[in-house]
Amino acid sequence: MTLGLLKYTARRLVFLAFLVIGVSLVVFVISHSVPSDPVLANLSQRNIDNQEMVDSFKAKWGLDKPMYTQYFIYVGNLVKGDMGTSIRTQRPVMDDLKKYFPATIELAIFSIIIAVFFGMLFGIISAIKRNSAIDQIIRGISVVGVSVPSFWLGLMFLLLFYVNLGIAPGPGRISPYLAPPVAVTNLYVIDALLAGDWSLAVDALQHLLLPGLVLGSFTMGLITRTTRSSLLEVMSLDFIRTARAKGLTEKMIIMRHALGNALIPVVTVIGIGFGNLLGGMVLVETIFAWPGIGQYAYKAAGNLDFPAIIGVSILISINYVVINLIVDLLYGILDPRVRYN
Repeated sequence: MTLGLLKYTARRLVFLAFLVIGVSLVVFVISHSVPSDPVLANLSQRNIDNQEMVDSFKAKWGLDKPMYTQYFIYVGNLVKGDMGTSIRTQRPVMDDLKKYFPATIELAIFSIIIAVFFGMLFGIISAIKRNSAIDQIIRGISVVGVSVPSFWLGLMFLLLFYVNLGIAPGPGRISPYLAPPVAVTNLYVIDALLAGDWSLAVDALQHLLLPGLVLGSFTMGLITRTTRSSLLEVMSLDFIRTARAKGLTEKMIIMRHALGNALIPVVTVIGIGFGNLLGGMVLVETIFAWPGIGQYAYKAAGNLDFPAIIGVSILISINYVVINLIVDLLYGILDPRVRYN
């Protein structure tokens, strides 16, 4: 690792610390500016009529203090690694994120693998078979993947493959008659494999299939279109014509010369897509009863659970910054001309 790369990485990590503070400020102000009362959202009607209960609730969660005082207290705790306690679950927000985020990570990884594999495959075939019938079909598939709402696609997949055909498992991470594996990574497939329980690993993998296809379809469409356009652009450059003049086969030209030069915009799309998936897809997670960060954020917003809302927002922002850093570092691997000085 060069000195320039180390300095670049260090600068980005310092920026990450400022970003966390900035995101917490923005989300704190917005969430506290919503014309709703967390007291009404979390207490029963009987308790709301009891002024002592209302005052006790506000004092417990610091809602009786001015907003700026609440924020400085929150930041002081955040610096110590404390994201506060969830009003809804009564647990530390950090513990809740550790509980729900692995489910989203597992689904996001599975979805992005599907999206990258089929997206790049379709994109390369589409570029090679430009303006052919295969090209038109693939372009149509990519448009459908980008255009169709994920919640509708999820409902159709469940109706067709689970309800009507019965060839896919129902919602959830595993079948209801199975017990979760011993938690090591909290990724069910990996934990089941580590425990040597192959039947549980297969079951968990089967439950990933439908939501993974639904979530991966959008990113797959983007990757297909980006791969096709980028590859066609590279294939028109002079060095490709020189390679053809030397007698290299089309397959060798694409794999050895064209594809590597066409990957930078594709890697960018993959990074953005993976960041979106890690943010939690609320509707898809709800349809498939997937206990991920999307459902947690939705329930937190419904209860005006300020600590949980801010915690999720910070987590998502960190995801994007880290993924963008990894993408930027990959640029230097894919293109030797990239410098980090």
